[in-house]
Amino acid sequence: MKKIAIVLLMGVVLYGCGSTKALITADKSPMLVDIDLVNVTDDKVMVKVNPGAFTSEMVSFYIPKTVPGTYSTDNYGKYIEGFKAFDYDGKELSVSKSDDNTWNISSGKSLDKISYWVNDTYDSEGEQEEAVFSPSGTNILAGENFVLNLHGFVGYFKDLKEIPYTIHIDKPAGLSATTSLPKKMMEDAVSTKDVFSAGRYFEVIDNPIMYSKPNSETFQINDISVTLSVYSPNGSYTAASLKDRMEKMMGAQKAFLGDIDGTKQYSILLYLSQMGKTDANGFGALEHHTSTVVVLPEVMQKERLEQAMVDVVSHEFFHIVTPLNVHSKEVQYFDFNNPKMSQHLWMYEGTTEYFANLFQIQQGLIDDAEFYKRIMGKISNAKGYNDAMSFTEMSKNVLEEPFKDEYANVYEKGALINMALDISLRELSNGEKGVLWLMKELSKKYGDMTPFEDEKLIDEIVAMTYPEIRTFFDTHVLGDTPIDYNAYFSKVGLASGTVEQACGRFFLDQEVPFIDADPSNDNAIYVRKGIALSSFFTNLGAQGGDIIKNINGTPVTMEGIGPIIQQSFVWPAEEKITMIVKRGDEELTLTGTAGTPVVMVEKVTPVEGLTDAQTKLREAWMKG
Repeated sequence: MKKIAIVLLMGVVLYGCGSTKALITADKSPMLVDIDLVNVTDDKVMVKVNPGAFTSEMVSFYIPKTVPGTYSTDNYGKYIEGFKAFDYDGKELSVSKSDDNTWNISSGKSLDKISYWVNDTYDSEGEQEEAVFSPSGTNILAGENFVLNLHGFVGYFKDLKEIPYTIHIDKPAGLSATTSLPKKMMEDAVSTKDVFSAGRYFEVIDNPIMYSKPNSETFQINDISVTLSVYSPNGSYTAASLKDRMEKMMGAQKAFLGDIDGTKQYSILLYLSQMGKTDANGFGALEHHTSTVVVLPEVMQKERLEQAMVDVVSHEFFHIVTPLNVHSKEVQYFDFNNPKMSQHLWMYEGTTEYFANLFQIQQGLIDDAEFYKRIMGKISNAKGYNDAMSFTEMSKNVLEEPFKDEYANVYEKGALINMALDISLRELSNGEKGVLWLMKELSKKYGDMTPFEDEKLIDEIVAMTYPEIRTFFDTHVLGDTPIDYNAYFSKVGLASGTVEQACGRFFLDQEVPFIDADPSNDNAIYVRKGIALSSFFTNLGAQGGDIIKNINGTPVTMEGIGPIIQQSFVWPAEEKITMIVKRGDEELTLTGTAGTPVVMVEKVTPVEGLTDAQTKLREAWMKG
């Protein structure tokens, strides 16, 4: 999963990302699911499930509480209404609920089928404090668009996650499906019904489907067939207009990965949001074995949209390495309603995010200066989290407090852990081995169907590499000692330092905004946490997390912030500023002058007089 921050400034969007056995049925017939996208009622979709015959009286049906890749508790059962169970004569059976996601039927032997209505998550994102992350959510827009992350529509019966599924979908005329889920060919070429098959429940939820008017392009990356499908409500973008950048980027990814090959097909489902109260407001992407769902604002300018696509899609595509190809039993046998999390987010998300940046410098998509800037940006962002926390402990307990608030650090410190590990491996192997080599070796040993033991992975990595790597993991990953990044920069002839840099704008530094909107709090405008703020904010006494209520007598709202920002372009340094903010439960009035905004930034630059060893190591690290 990758989340990105979005802020609306003057109408321009900027961005800152053990198997069970079927013991209770009389046969092994597939689970039959019917989803009706034609007869949408009150923005809800009807789902019917025919499970076959049961030999047990007590039967439980589940909608997932959590799904792989999200690392959050979302309770998708909250979006289910009107759940009913029927016997073979069509009479209703008694149903009880254990929690938001579990329905119990006491007359299991008489059960013929169940039905229920599904609400979509996009409609309620603006109303919930902890909304479902949009790329893992669902959309129901009758006759126009359906985002079917199937964990929000299709559930499973207890002990029946490993049986096949056949899914029938009645679709509106004019809409077509994009998915990597195997589709059965229909005799009627113009049929309004699609039929998909899956070998087990995991395959159902691992293959999202997007229905929209045809707007897709397919291209070939070596032996991988890639389909890009775009839903753009106002027709601002087509798949054809975005294809070239995606094809170039994914070609570079495949060149970087070499012989790692996790799939023969890949689907990119891009949903462009209008950012209304009943539309998607969580921007980024969610990975699957052979696809990704990407959600971004439609109003983004093309150059920024394409760069956002490069950053998030490259991250998600690299997930074909880990956790999709290298993972623990906790991932392989994921418990959707009582999840046990793996301790290796440093690898699942950290390695993936590191690769998403490393491949761009190795394949010539960015220059050295941009690569250094990205690394220093991650070091700066990581300071907003608890640097003295065991990464493996955080990972294993990521669904609980206080660890879940540290999750986003997997994209910052998680990537930096891999940078340090990469430089160490290159140094110890005389430039021959790095993290990519390590992932290739782990892929050969395991692969997508053979999980590793969570507690043994680091031992195996040490056995495959060098004793010094044990010290690194014990100290900085299992342990809670912060990494001295300068020690690793020194090995490759780099040095970091803090310099004062002019912002040029009061509310953003080049492309990095100092403020953002909170969709879960009525789009309140707040000062961003975890970043270096400009002198404009620090001199006023503003802090990260402050909600800005008023500036110079003008209320600050999603609609009102644009004119304020536009006016700020002509503020002189002596302009008097009065900013009212809400900090926790307290409302504060901050006063001062606008000044000339500067920000203290950390930069890394090459040192003079490199040794041969430093030069060789830097070349092996950055150029592969």
